[in-house]
Amino acid sequence: MSALGAEPAGLVETLERAGIHLLWHPSLSEEGGPAALDVLEDCRCGRRGFDVLCVEGAILEGPNGTGGFHILGGSGRPMVRWVEDLAKRARYVLAVGSCAGYGGMLAAEPNSLEAVGLQFAGDEAGGLLGDGGCGTAGLPVINIAGCPPHPGWLVETLMALSLGQFRAEDLDGFGRPRFWANHLAHHGCNRNEYYEFKASAAEPSQNGCLMENLGCKATQAPGDCNLRVWNGGGSCTNGGFACINCTSPGFEDPTGSFLETPKIAGIPVGLPVDMPKAWFVALSALSKSATPERVRKNAREDRIVVPPRQRGP
Repeated sequence: MSALGAEPAGLVETLERAGIHLLWHPSLSEEGGPAALDVLEDCRCGRRGFDVLCVEGAILEGPNGTGGFHILGGSGRPMVRWVEDLAKRARYVLAVGSCAGYGGMLAAEPNSLEAVGLQFAGDEAGGLLGDGGCGTAGLPVINIAGCPPHPGWLVETLMALSLGQFRAEDLDGFGRPRFWANHLAHHGCNRNEYYEFKASAAEPSQNGCLMENLGCKATQAPGDCNLRVWNGGGSCTNGGFACINCTSPGFEDPTGSFLETPKIAGIPVGLPVDMPKAWFVALSALSKSATPERVRKNAREDRIVVPPRQRGP
């Protein structure tokens, strides 16, 4: 559903404009039933060439490593075997979403489904395909992480691959493309003034920063979510919902509730990346002492009640 919203013209037309042909997708293609199996079998056996294998959803290796929990309808074969075979034929392999990348929600404890990602099991390298090169081009699996990922992350990665402009060094340590993973979801958030002054919301729908009380992990979450808008104008934090760091492995098993900030001695457990605890405490104390009354009041409201002072007449 996220990918369908790819701009400027939707997923299929945007790919066509870039000269990328969508060979088959379970929801978007005409072929279904035996015709779909024929397409997949031709690709698996090498009778039909293709460049990119995109996998959505976690890989279910259970029960007991057989893959029997997820059988491709009409084929009688576990999906894990299909993915293994197709990955050997593709030039590049993409994991679309954090489930395909790391196991995601289905890998939450106790993980009775034995869910893993394509090349990671949580934050451990390996997964279904091992931790080396993958596909005939030899690149690792490219993890378009997120729950869901931004459609631009997928489309721009495919465009870079089609132009031969994507290399192993363009991936970070968890296989995410650096063009978006070198940012934080915090960058560009419309609540940043409240964050700077540690003027925090106490409950949902309020304007203030969501980090101190409502579980927001945007200062730790890779992604340019607030620099490139979704569906023309939104993002999680701009819509009033705390960032849950869904682009990272293990987000599905938070410490406490998704919408509560775990604390020790009043200090949030999850601090911004690169910031020592002592610095955060000192900065918070200084920032709160300097908070303008306008910011303090607006933080606990659902709309701006005190506008910025206007200079001049």
